[in-house]
Amino acid sequence: MKIKTIKIGLMTGEELIKDAAGFMRKNKRTGIASQETGIFFENLSAMRKALTEKRLEIVKVIKKEKPRSVYALAKFLGRDLRSVIKDLEILEEAGLVDLKKAAAGKERTVPTVNYDVIDLKIAV
Repeated sequence: MKIKTIKIGLMTGEELIKDAAGFMRKNKRTGIASQETGIFFENLSAMRKALTEKRLEIVKVIKKEKPRSVYALAKFLGRDLRSVIKDLEILEEAGLVDLKKAAAGKERTVPTVNYDVIDLKIAV
């Protein structure tokens, strides 16, 4: 089984634009449409706000337990449903969690995590 990794790092807005422009040139020149994917925060403070211990616990529980709904996730965590929903919205916005409407049955949202490892890199 191949381990899927998501990369997280720090990158200023200018660096992000420069990196995207470099990718576009490389893509045009080589015809290769792949790019190293990752989630980048503008500073350490922003990263700390998004990646709290409780939110990382949510990611781990989703990966391990594969809850069938947000309600079930809150039960696994022993936390208030509203707090879990708020944290999930932040994790989804950051690209760390996917929230999908269930296809059948009651209307419910299923949280998923599509990677096995978070690779955190901070340049010095």
